[in-house]
Amino acid sequence: MVILGMTLGAIGFYFTDSTIWPLIHTIPLWKMLLVMLIGYTILPVPLSMDIRGWQEMHPLNSVGWSLFFEYIANILYAIGIRKFSKTALSILVLIAAIALAHLAITSPNGDVSGGWTLNAEQVRVGITRTMYPFFAGLLLSRIAKPTRIKHAFLWCSLLVALVLYMPRIGGAENVWMNGIYESVCIIIVFPLIVYLGASGVIHTQSERRICKFLGDISYPLYLVHYPLVYFYVAWISNHKGVTIMDAWPYALLILVGSIILAYASLKWYDEPVRRWLRKNWDKMIMIKIKVYLRG
Repeated sequence: MVILGMTLGAIGFYFTDSTIWPLIHTIPLWKMLLVMLIGYTILPVPLSMDIRGWQEMHPLNSVGWSLFFEYIANILYAIGIRKFSKTALSILVLIAAIALAHLAITSPNGDVSGGWTLNAEQVRVGITRTMYPFFAGLLLSRIAKPTRIKHAFLWCSLLVALVLYMPRIGGAENVWMNGIYESVCIIIVFPLIVYLGASGVIHTQSERRICKFLGDISYPLYLVHYPLVYFYVAWISNHKGVTIMDAWPYALLILVGSIILAYASLKWYDEPVRRWLRKNWDKMIMIKIKVYLRG
């Protein structure tokens, strides 16, 4: 899916030349293809290879920045943190929570926004944003036992709506207040939503199918939606003064198109490729074992 997302970004790259990205048409094809190949690995590109002009470490598919930091967290988990006791993991999560709150409260904008640019300041933001959610989720899976909570979907929906619709707190003079609010949401409210969701009860086969569909497309949707969002941003930038009434059909088209593209990518690409890889990986392992035993 990472490869597909970067490829889609490359296919649409030159078609998003616009007032917000006026230099796209000046980028040579070889440089765009090089950025695409590097993107396949999720390794970030330096600012000198920022071919779009948004200072992204993955200019063809912006979402790659979060996957890069998640890969780092996965590596840390694999090489040692997976062996942590509950106590050690709790201490790590506490330190990560303090670091996240400090970032949010002391940042110039009173939030945790950032992490997608390859420089020291933004890399710190990216790592801080990743460490608490990743390892708090791991800790939650170890210490929390989901129960059966009635109307869990409703409670989760209300909490999500409350968090997302809340305006910024404190204003320009007291941005630290918004930092406290975001810290509380990330450190306390979001894990609560995860726990409530895990404790939800599925009553019918229709509900089960809906949950499975949403779960199946969540990762493909994340990987393929942003190449489409680039087109929307380019259109908005080329049509100054558009109203929400002018824009909503295009926004709806991007939303529906992203979901359709994600589902098609899942069924016609992701699942078949993963089946092929599992099948051939097993064969490769067996061949290596036979060669080793004969040697």
